[in-house]
Amino acid sequence: MRLTDPVADMLARIRNAINARHQKVDIPASKLKIEIARILKEEGYISNYKATEEEGHKVIRVYLKYGTNNEAAISNVERVSRPGCRVYVRRTEIPRVLGGLGINILTTPKGVMTGRQARRQGLGGELLCQVW
Repeated sequence: MRLTDPVADMLARIRNAINARHQKVDIPASKLKIEIARILKEEGYISNYKATEEEGHKVIRVYLKYGTNNEAAISNVERVSRPGCRVYVRRTEIPRVLGGLGINILTTPKGVMTGRQARRQGLGGELLCQVW
């Protein structure tokens, strides 16, 4: 099956797994999705991720993170730029998510990074998603 928006599929799988209180979720792998998972781990939204291969297909296994009262570390994850309507921002236009409590994930000429890192390096790019 061919997906038109693989990043939105990844975010929907994570959102659905959190709502169902799963400990892990498998996502078809790509370089961009691995970078998104890396950022989510660095920012503390997931506990870990692992790129593996199952039945000849590359898969990212994302281990979700929950608090002491079984509340998820990710409250919501939202796709911003879509294939039908790309959203590009300059370094001065990068929005803050919930006043700095959440993160943006951007693709820039220097790779995939958070909005905070892009602002610090003076880079703009495509605003992929927001996580809080």
